[in-house]
Amino acid sequence: MQLHELRPKQKKKNKKRVGRGGKRGTYSGRGIKGQKARAGASFKPAIRTFVKRYHKLRGYKFKRTGRKPQILNISTLEKKFKSEEKINPQILLERKLTRKIKGRIPKIKILGKGEITKKLTIEDCEVSKVAREKIEKVGGTIN
Repeated sequence: MQLHELRPKQKKKNKKRVGRGGKRGTYSGRGIKGQKARAGASFKPAIRTFVKRYHKLRGYKFKRTGRKPQILNISTLEKKFKSEEKINPQILLERKLTRKIKGRIPKIKILGKGEITKKLTIEDCEVSKVAREKIEKVGGTIN
């Protein structure tokens, strides 16, 4: 099969031609008079109202929403790190627990799923309330 041999599965449906005599009649499904009966008359597109609402100033930009942090659970830290080790985004990247997003080291949030028994030092990461309690209970620190 070649490009010029491609064709759609369904047959093309012919558009009803109105007001050409015969059995279809002059009005043929359009009613009498009014905007819908006229040739070429159509309603405003729905998008137009949205377009008109936006600022017409040069350089108008939408506000970018903050990037969401990558999530790590305590249970993964328990498996991958030894006691007294330091944890920060750079180290997590080296150990392949996270990956770069658009060439940048992402923000990381540590959540409290799982248990922890090792003393860990956490830097430059967001930590949930439950995770903070569990880490500090074992004797770890969060900077």
